[in-house]
Amino acid sequence: MIFVGGTGNPYFTTDTTAALRASEINAEVVFKATKVDGIYDKDPCEYPDAVMRDRITFLQAIAEKTRVMDHPAIVICRENGIPIHVFNFRKEGALLKAVVEKKGGTIICNDRKEDIHDNAG
Repeated sequence: MIFVGGTGNPYFTTDTTAALRASEINAEVVFKATKVDGIYDKDPCEYPDAVMRDRITFLQAIAEKTRVMDHPAIVICRENGIPIHVFNFRKEGALLKAVVEKKGGTIICNDRKEDIHDNAG
């Protein structure tokens, strides 16, 4: 299933809405389509030596104040064991690669090395 849109409630972003809907249907993964390739160790616009991470934990994403997705959404996914796959929607084939190959971008998940598409959080 693919959900789009908001809740119509103040203070609830589309990220939070996606996390809420994902938890309601026991989704295996949340795909976060955005305009960046993934999550970097520092701002790549300011630091040319920034390194994109393939995988980080929910706690790292929160502690490092990741700006690619709002923190309430990350917390909802963490509490429900739903990994988040961040990828660049502007790159041709990125969604297909994320869904089919389970590659590209950055995965936000629990500490252990679970398969990102098995809701084993």
